[in-house]
Amino acid sequence: MRKWVEHMEQKKISVIHAPFGLGSSRSGTELGPESMRVAGLLRQIKALGYDVTGEFTVETPGAGAASTSKMKHEAAVRGMSSRVADLVTDAARGGGFPLVLGGDQSVSIGAFAGLTRHYANLGAICFTAYGGLLTEASSPTGDANGMPLAIALGKAGFRLSDVAEGAKLLSKDKLVLISVRHLEPEERDIIRSEGIAFFSMYDIDKHGIEKVIAQAMDIAGDGTDGVHLSISADSLDPLEAPGVGFPIPGGLSYREAHFACELLAETGRITSMDVAEVNPSQDDNRRTARLAVGLVMSALGKRII
Repeated sequence: MRKWVEHMEQKKISVIHAPFGLGSSRSGTELGPESMRVAGLLRQIKALGYDVTGEFTVETPGAGAASTSKMKHEAAVRGMSSRVADLVTDAARGGGFPLVLGGDQSVSIGAFAGLTRHYANLGAICFTAYGGLLTEASSPTGDANGMPLAIALGKAGFRLSDVAEGAKLLSKDKLVLISVRHLEPEERDIIRSEGIAFFSMYDIDKHGIEKVIAQAMDIAGDGTDGVHLSISADSLDPLEAPGVGFPIPGGLSYREAHFACELLAETGRITSMDVAEVNPSQDDNRRTARLAVGLVMSALGKRII
């Protein structure tokens, strides 16, 4: 427990901007980090009493030559992920809380690479509309933002160790998916065959978000020395968060999302976080960016009193 709460006591946070959009078929997510910054993220983090020990912007590579693999822009994804991984590892080793701001969901590849290099046994709770379990062979588009969890679990040809020497696989037994509303058949097969913890909106409607979060933490926090929180903006209902690339109706409500983050903050076990898929080109007056900032603050412990 000591390792889990240490970063909260020290209140050190490292903000890593990863304005990368080449992992998606729709442009705009590369503007997400700046949109969250303009929405007041750093100001609110500092107002909560955190010491921002570093603010870094990853110089993301361009598209470059055509990919020789079935993953689009593989060289660019590799370069971005390597830079993110190094910054995440440095932040974690310094006793801080790495906060990665995407960009599309492929930024999670770098986050997982950097974190598994530091933590001996990492757990992960992922809020997303899509499974993230596609591989180069199963992806209908070749987009890297559909592959981060397959890569983290070692199911894809692309490996975490390709971008960060010493990176380890994420344990399937310590991974939890929440709010998923679209899966390809191959992703369903992986979830079933590997026994990955999965809470759909049906489960949330039936049992309530409080029970789901309690179960999620029991799984991701059991025997782990760090728990990563990954939030894709498409996990939210488009009525709440219109600024995403590929919205799917029926996601988390405003209060469900905030309550989930508040409950996770109360555990003191969240040691890192990434926020991705905020797409300002699809947004309404930074509505999604402001909501994403609010969720970060709830996960960091913000309360009314």
